[in-house]
Amino acid sequence: MKQFTKSLITGALMASAMVSATVQAEQKIAAVNVQGIFQALPQAAAIQQTIAAEFKDKTEEVSRLEKDIKYYLEKNQRDAATMSDKEKEELKDKIIALRTDYEAKAKPLQQEIQKRAQEEQGKLLGLIRQGIEAVAAKEKYDLVLNAEAVTYINPEYDISKAVIEQVNKIQ
Repeated sequence: MKQFTKSLITGALMASAMVSATVQAEQKIAAVNVQGIFQALPQAAAIQQTIAAEFKDKTEEVSRLEKDIKYYLEKNQRDAATMSDKEKEELKDKIIALRTDYEAKAKPLQQEIQKRAQEEQGKLLGLIRQGIEAVAAKEKYDLVLNAEAVTYINPEYDISKAVIEQVNKIQ
């Protein structure tokens, strides 16, 4: 009886393995390189330019503060021996004030730029997702994986180029 039960269980396991292999063979799978698509799209470069233009004045102001701090630090090193104590103190106060101003402007600006870039990148990633969904539906793929998460994919199953074309049509 035990032998019969073991044979029955073994047969059932083999049958289910064959059925699952058959089901897997029928699935149509593709991969897509989302990051590669993002970088290949002209909209990604446009995002960079838009953000650079949007924050140009603030960036230039922070850059000017950096240059001023560097100039006064070099002046302090260069002229410290010939400066009076009063001049040294005034220069030190000026450097501290510039650094305080720089810190008050640089970090919030960096965060603001980063937030804005993420907003724009999110919009573009939404378009990429729409492109992936359109290509997957058109080609009847059951599963589309991110190529970065796959160890190997036959180039025949990489639909990145088709997605780029689709996103360019959407835009």
